[in-house]
Amino acid sequence: MSTATTPPAAAPAPAAAPSSVPSLTSVFVRLKLSLLKNGLKQSGGRTAAYISSIVVAAVFAGFLVLGATLLRGDDDAVLVTVLLTGVLALSWAVMPLFVPGGDETLDPSRLVMLPLRPRPLVRALLVASLVGIGPAFTLCVTVGAALALARGAAGTVVAVLAVPLVVLVCVALSRAVAAANVRLLTSRKGRDLAVLSGLVIAVGVQVVNFGAQRLSQAGGLSTLEPAAAIVGWLPPASAVSAIDAAGEGDHAVAAAKLLLSVLALVGLAYWWQRSLVRLMVEPDGSTIGAASGAVKEKSSATGLLGRILPGGRTGTVMERSLRYIWRDPKTKAAWVSSLAVGAIVPLFNALQGTGSVYFACFASGMLGIQMYNQFGQDTSAFWMVAQTISTTADAYAELRARALALLAVTVPYTALVTTVTAGVLGDWGTLPEALGVAFALLGAMMATGALASAKYPYSIPQDGAFKNVAPGQGGLAWISIFGGMLAAALLCAPVIAATVLLHLWAGALLWAVLPFGVLYGALVVWGGLKVAAPRLAGRLPEILAAVSKG
Repeated sequence: MSTATTPPAAAPAPAAAPSSVPSLTSVFVRLKLSLLKNGLKQSGGRTAAYISSIVVAAVFAGFLVLGATLLRGDDDAVLVTVLLTGVLALSWAVMPLFVPGGDETLDPSRLVMLPLRPRPLVRALLVASLVGIGPAFTLCVTVGAALALARGAAGTVVAVLAVPLVVLVCVALSRAVAAANVRLLTSRKGRDLAVLSGLVIAVGVQVVNFGAQRLSQAGGLSTLEPAAAIVGWLPPASAVSAIDAAGEGDHAVAAAKLLLSVLALVGLAYWWQRSLVRLMVEPDGSTIGAASGAVKEKSSATGLLGRILPGGRTGTVMERSLRYIWRDPKTKAAWVSSLAVGAIVPLFNALQGTGSVYFACFASGMLGIQMYNQFGQDTSAFWMVAQTISTTADAYAELRARALALLAVTVPYTALVTTVTAGVLGDWGTLPEALGVAFALLGAMMATGALASAKYPYSIPQDGAFKNVAPGQGGLAWISIFGGMLAAALLCAPVIAATVLLHLWAGALLWAVLPFGVLYGALVVWGGLKVAAPRLAGRLPEILAAVSKG
């Protein structure tokens, strides 16, 4: 009789080891690095532009660190470093909203549908924000300030704490302001209202400019001591001021100033967190009722433009460009800022009695920048324009009409600013020559802008409030604009040389600079459009791909 063998009981399976889940911070840092790497892989030109931006920032930061180091032991070291830190923090607060740049990891609206808790999200975004050229530049400047002020063991300890604290406060300030205003700037009406912020910044820059002029007239930095004393108690400059206080042996003041920067960092993080919570859990009411309250376009508006503008393709393209200026929030913001700064610089200097009629050329330069990257404002809709361009003649007609639309605004505006500046200064004799140089510069900017638009286009994303250039294209945009401005300045050399020679040898003929500048500017515009047209016609697929990145 056989006995059945009972199979042995299966051994219990070992408990599965818990899978290691990466922290949210490391995920965002890797995402930031991946976006940078993939953006640089898109083309060799973008890689070169980004590397060039790093080199320029590194050289500038190196000079600042060297200058701060040379100030070590100087009586004005505290004054300079504290005010420099204050200006740097102010730049972090306002410039990311208006300076071209792109960072997908820092756009909170892209994270709304993800199950992320606010506190870890703030921490992850803050650390990811530290990856980039801006934070590295800020770190170098702060290290230079610490080297200039640190004395003794106490000063060194405070400097070690103050350097990262300043960088963190600057980055947190920038991100908190961005998150708090994301809905304001992403809504149509809100982005129109945000144009006023550009005016505030423009005025603020001129206040700094006039302060520098008064400083040069006073003949020393001592006049800035009251301002430095106040800024020294404002975070994050208070952390830099704490280094000097610790070196002087005033440990209580140093601790108080350092504590102010710590409290500022905590407060900014809390503000940032609250803004993210509102963004992710509260409905967006900025556009509620927009459909019911929308006002229909009146056909008379098109009829008015149709009567003013020429017929055919030229009038159609001009009308489209002018409507972009009026309707597109980012384009409108750029134009309003340029118009404001172009008038503020010459007129404020004239009111201070330190200006010149030639300062009106600043208006030509600011408005001429609007010719650059003409197709970026079209974004992916540029394919509709590309369908109408099949020959070099079509490309020339497109560029010429866009230039005429800009000239319809820039020419009378330049003439107005130059005339008013001459009136404020009471220097009517310089008006003709200044107008001639200004018009020549405007023509040069139009020419180089047309060529840059065809050769170095970049995308202007429409889905982010704080991005004016797609990721990976920021360096390309800056190189394109500044390279074009340098070329425009060189193109104006004949008019400038003629003005100088007439001043030296034939002052009675200086009035001739006006017609010469007008004719020369028109000739340069014509030549620039002729050079740019074949490049536009031959690079339509590349341009469409570049402007559609956002």
